[in-house]
Amino acid sequence: MNPAMTTRTLLRSAATTSVGRTPIAARTLASVATSQAAPAAEQKPRIKKFQIYRWNPDTPEKKPYMQEYELDLNGTGPMILDALIRLKNEVDPTLTFRRSCREGICGSCAMNIGGTNTLACLCRIEPDEKPTKIYPLPHTYVVKDLVPDLTQFYKQYKSIKPYLRRKDAPTPGKENLQSIADRKKLDGLYECILCACCSTSCPSYWWNSSEYLGPAVLMQSYRWMADSRDQFKEERKAALDNEMSLYRCHTIMNCARTCPKGLNPGLAIAKVCPAAALRGVK
Repeated sequence: MNPAMTTRTLLRSAATTSVGRTPIAARTLASVATSQAAPAAEQKPRIKKFQIYRWNPDTPEKKPYMQEYELDLNGTGPMILDALIRLKNEVDPTLTFRRSCREGICGSCAMNIGGTNTLACLCRIEPDEKPTKIYPLPHTYVVKDLVPDLTQFYKQYKSIKPYLRRKDAPTPGKENLQSIADRKKLDGLYECILCACCSTSCPSYWWNSSEYLGPAVLMQSYRWMADSRDQFKEERKAALDNEMSLYRCHTIMNCARTCPKGLNPGLAIAKVCPAAALRGVK
């Protein structure tokens, strides 16, 4: 049977079966018909070059290098991550990178693209003739290719005890409530996805990452200080009040410029500093 005739028959049937459901059924079947239609005229190739950092720990004698790839953008999604996935699937299966959600929520695909730390899933491909250069996050140990070792970053995050802490015993069946105004104080803090774009763009963190906590972790530390439900505020301040953990921030503000979520870690740090220095002062 002719597929086009079958589709027309089904569309007519959908139109006469139920008046209330006609638009949905028609749209669904129309989309099926479209997918079965003959392909459009072949498009002119739009070739884009990508220069990608490569390093394999299994061949340590071979130094890191930049490998160039070419991709036709006609068959590629709009984001850098789309290009990377297609390169891995169709061109070079050895290319290694992290990715998960593909929509700016998990932070897995953080990397340096065109000189800026960002998320590959949120960074659009520039359709020009200039090659796009892609590196792992700067000043991190590299696991392989575009995969950074974030062990130290997560160790520092764990050190601030990033969870609600209470001194009174929990009441069974009762939540720790807060007012709308207190909840609003957490806006611009809780949205952090721990992608490490800000910390790895910070020169102070580059040179002092073993002791300085960095923008992302300090912003999360302030997130719990600002939470009206937390009862360990003074202890949190005391933990930061030393020469290295907090006071290495020099307000360069790379953190705010590079954050893919539009947050401002520098502002949070500016609020933490006096809070820690003046703890206990009435």
